Amino acid sequence: MEKKKLYIQTFGCQMNVQDAEKMAALLETSGYGTTEDPEQADLILVNTCSIREKAAQKIYSQLGRFRALKQRNPNLLIGVGGCLAQQCGDRFFRRAPDVNLVFGTHQIHRLPEMVGDLEQSGGRIVETGFCDRVRSLDIPAQPAAGAVGTFVTIMQGCNNFCAYCVVPHLRGREESRPLPEIVREVEGLAGQGIREVTLLGQNVNSYGRTLPEGGDFAELIRAIGKIPGIGRIRFTTSHPKDLSARLVECFGKVASLCEHIHLPVQSGSDRVLRRMNRGYTVSEYREKVDFLRHSCPGISITSDVIVGFPGEAEEDFQQTLELMREIRFDNLFSFQYSEREGTAAVGMNGSVCNVLRRERLRTLQTLQESHTLEKNRACVGRLETVLVEGSSRNRCEDMMGRTRGNRIVNFPGTEGLIGKIISVRIVEAFLHSLRGEMEERGGSDVH
Repeated sequence: MEKKKLYIQTFGCQMNVQDAEKMAALLETSGYGTTEDPEQADLILVNTCSIREKAAQKIYSQLGRFRALKQRNPNLLIGVGGCLAQQCGDRFFRRAPDVNLVFGTHQIHRLPEMVGDLEQSGGRIVETGFCDRVRSLDIPAQPAAGAVGTFVTIMQGCNNFCAYCVVPHLRGREESRPLPEIVREVEGLAGQGIREVTLLGQNVNSYGRTLPEGGDFAELIRAIGKIPGIGRIRFTTSHPKDLSARLVECFGKVASLCEHIHLPVQSGSDRVLRRMNRGYTVSEYREKVDFLRHSCPGISITSDVIVGFPGEAEEDFQQTLELMREIRFDNLFSFQYSEREGTAAVGMNGSVCNVLRRERLRTLQTLQESHTLEKNRACVGRLETVLVEGSSRNRCEDMMGRTRGNRIVNFPGTEGLIGKIISVRIVEAFLHSLRGEMEERGGSDVH
């Protein structure tokens, strides 16, 4: 019997990508195979993000485009999951009347049941309730065919309640998976040929605090570092206030742990950080960076910054620029503040106008581009170990991989190198990538 076709479109963070893989794995048991063509689909799922307003608008626009498919095929089912679904619930139907299913962040495990009900009876279903535990955490996601790296969710939710962030409201409070369960999943991935795992959580540094048997993130890193076949470990995202000495000590001691950390600072102003409820000062953040660089010389540090948070004065913004000049991040994800329903920042005084927010963002991004290019140019002449991920998007005769510091490298090579860790001499640097030449033809399996 021919399988029904499932098309999934994902917006937002890496955790959403992993959730989409879990959705596909679950629905395979209900007779659905995935397709890359929405026009061939019997079921379309849109996995949403609501961190910023721009992302929400893109989602509604995409659902509008799917309307034409629904008109041609009235039996087509359209479902919406993720954070925006959790936030809006049945309000989704007002702006997207062709949607059949709205399911929240704690309801992924019920997808086969809900889709089956819609196939039998039609109509609409809304399920956005929170559960005592997130059952989808236990569902192993299947990596894409031929992938050399994949994500592994180690926890969900957050207890920090930063003033601008909807995550605790839409994904719930922190819940960590048991350490042995994660290790078994990674062992299984290694058996499938996965060489690199990225451990996911809203705040991986607080991993283990909800587990009755104890354990912390450093212990998990060390356990995964012993798994044969896993050549590289990465993780995201880290909260500065919870970055422990035990975790920092893992850099350099756990051979497969890559020398890269994403450590969001959000602002270089203590006054703004207090309003954001971030739980650390600029001085404390500097100390964390100094500790990282002392413990692991050459570590790549990336960060997040929000400009235009309510009450951000010109002096606050200049302090952020000064911190950037001092630390010189390897890369930066920067955003204008976007008001999100239900957060503490809604209604705060000191709103920054759109024009000024855009101007500050341009200034900040221009500065960061100079730092990123400076860091990339410093790699020229260096011998880097690169995990080959696939063909380059730039040239058909090139391959692409990443350094341990998470920089993209393009170099001449063949598809037989995919999945190998090879030595590449960097010969040229650009803003978003490096160019290199292989030193060891045929690849190697070294870390």
